[in-house]
Amino acid sequence: MSRYLKEALLLLYLFRGHDYYLERLAALGFSFATVLFGAMFVALLLALWMGAYIRQALVRHLFALAMFASAVFFEVYTRVTDSYLTYSQFVSLVYSGGFIQEAAYQYREVIFSAMAGGLLLVLGIGLKPRRRLPLPGYVPVAAPLFGVLLLSGVLFARAGEGARGLPIMYTPLAYLNLFVYEALHNTVGAREPVSLLRQSSVIGHDIVLIIDESIGGNYLDINTPSGVASGLKTPPPGVEIFNYGYAASIANCSADTNVTLRYGGTRADYMRINSTQPSIWQYAHGAGMRTVYIDAQRTGGNLQNLMTELEKQDIDQFIQFDQVRVLDRDMAAAAQLAKLLNNDRAELVVVNKVGAHFPVHDKYPDAFMTYRPALPRGQFQDVADTGKRDGFNGRQDDWQLYRNAYQNTLLWNVGEFFQRLFQQGNLQNAVLIYTSDHGQDLHERGNPGLNTHCGGDPVEEEGLVPLVVIQGSQLRTLDWPRAWAQNKDRSSHYNIFPTLLALMGYDPAAVVARYGKPLSEPTEDDFTFNYRFNARLGAKPAWKHIDLGSIVTPGPVKAQVATGK
Repeated sequence: MSRYLKEALLLLYLFRGHDYYLERLAALGFSFATVLFGAMFVALLLALWMGAYIRQALVRHLFALAMFASAVFFEVYTRVTDSYLTYSQFVSLVYSGGFIQEAAYQYREVIFSAMAGGLLLVLGIGLKPRRRLPLPGYVPVAAPLFGVLLLSGVLFARAGEGARGLPIMYTPLAYLNLFVYEALHNTVGAREPVSLLRQSSVIGHDIVLIIDESIGGNYLDINTPSGVASGLKTPPPGVEIFNYGYAASIANCSADTNVTLRYGGTRADYMRINSTQPSIWQYAHGAGMRTVYIDAQRTGGNLQNLMTELEKQDIDQFIQFDQVRVLDRDMAAAAQLAKLLNNDRAELVVVNKVGAHFPVHDKYPDAFMTYRPALPRGQFQDVADTGKRDGFNGRQDDWQLYRNAYQNTLLWNVGEFFQRLFQQGNLQNAVLIYTSDHGQDLHERGNPGLNTHCGGDPVEEEGLVPLVVIQGSQLRTLDWPRAWAQNKDRSSHYNIFPTLLALMGYDPAAVVARYGKPLSEPTEDDFTFNYRFNARLGAKPAWKHIDLGSIVTPGPVKAQVATGK
């Protein structure tokens, strides 16, 4: 039996993925595409098999480790997200590499399980072969390299598509090839300085952009009669609120939206603009304003949402809350923002809130457990935006618990946030724009799945966000009422960057020509969001139109009185 141990281990490993392979065959049906898929599948298996017979032990072991790491990576991603690893998502993960340690700790059980299964693969390849293939020695070495290059070529020709259902150990390696190729052939150009002219004097007021996390526009009381109290329905004395209602997000993933809000990418030209044009920080400096970034999500100086150290150099004050528990970080952000509003200095402040990203089990205190029953508490107090899904299987009852916990989180991280901000901050000399990075799929349509956003086939609610302008009633900036009625429920994130530049006094015609229309003008927005933001290798962005007539809103809920537990 030991004579065939290598082969048995490889067969056992491949059999572990039989459901994945058969699912792809069922999706293809009987067609010419099935023939091509079968030929590709056989070619990659033969390459893998020959790689197991590489004579040089060191080369064979390196090949085994590379395949092992690639297969484990793919399996962990699939099990954690319950979705397929596309090239676009692979690129997003590479850009989020700074948080690999946090993710590794949270998903260690899944990682260990995938590694245990991967031992069949690494041993099946790495063990010394008992016999030699009747081939020149270079053929087994070249075979797996050829397999990776073959799949890379297919993916390149198909703009990142074409690996579904094929042996998983090849897919991340082929994606890595494409990523390196793109990095070496990046010709977008260098970052340009501010060239737009200003038409007004020195700015004498604060400009604040508050970007919440995972807040569905259809779950707040400003848009839905039965929505959660947001604190934005009735302004405090001396403050005006212009609720632009439902808005379309840039994308249904956080990093894509946040980087575009900071650089002003448009629907037609977001890749070039985000890569080469000035940041909002540079424009603020050009207007004589101090710049502040409040990041309530990360700690330890870690950057996120595609922010780089070079971009950070244009931020005069970078604030995180290292010693504050996740539950209290939005309240800490409110207190810090209030201090900035009270300091009599003209500043651009961008706030990145904790909001209501999964897991929502522990993002609110016991006193705010108004909607019941909710998800079990006590497991995720130190987790900002990822978490295990133990005990949450996506069933209808699970989603009811989730929606209740989500609404409790909104009561705290939205409603209480604004209540404290209005109490502590002086908004008489400030303009605040409030939105969220994306909406949420809380599965009220009865659709299956575990994800709430970043889906490859999203529901419309994933791109539906709130959009609110808050301003001191005596402050005269833009003519908000002039286009408000026309823009309500018809604008998007793409109107925010030109609005910020208009508030800074940049030439209106030049702003519109480069970045589009601000909220003070009829926006004529497409009302779509991008769910293929990392459209690469010739692929086109994929846009989802939001039809407000089909949006599912939460029904009336009899909120129970909290007991403190």
